[in-house]
Amino acid sequence: MGEIDLALVNWSRAQFALTAMYHWLFVPLTLGLSFLCAFFETIYVKTGNEEWKHLTRFWMTLFGINFAIGVATGIILEFEFGTNWSNYSWMVGDIFGAPLAIEGIVAFFLEATFFAVMFFGWDRVSKGFHLFSTWMVAVGSNLSALWILVANGWMQY
Repeated sequence: MGEIDLALVNWSRAQFALTAMYHWLFVPLTLGLSFLCAFFETIYVKTGNEEWKHLTRFWMTLFGINFAIGVATGIILEFEFGTNWSNYSWMVGDIFGAPLAIEGIVAFFLEATFFAVMFFGWDRVSKGFHLFSTWMVAVGSNLSALWILVANGWMQY
């Protein structure tokens, strides 16, 4: 095996760091807004006060924007593992890939299933089912973060 070009390694590190920094600008806000929206909608369903519905819809719009940006940058980060760190992915893929697969199959599909109902189901489904959908998106978002942190924790060990 030949020498590794350190300039290439440094450019790969810089690219991954820039993507990760941009990604982490949106992740904490998305995770917090998911529960904020669920909490506000719970108050709306319990009290029937329309102000809570307006608050929920306002914050849900910001949540949707953050969620979309977080998903886009997160997918780019996963691709960078394969493109920039392919030898690493090949060596630890069986261990490192399992939490990411669980995140994709369980948590992300949970989010994706109820995401459309949460955004487009206001006048199409019952208040109770809409509230359930909002809570499932909040739980799914935070489960995604959990499994990604499990993979990250293993890398840092």
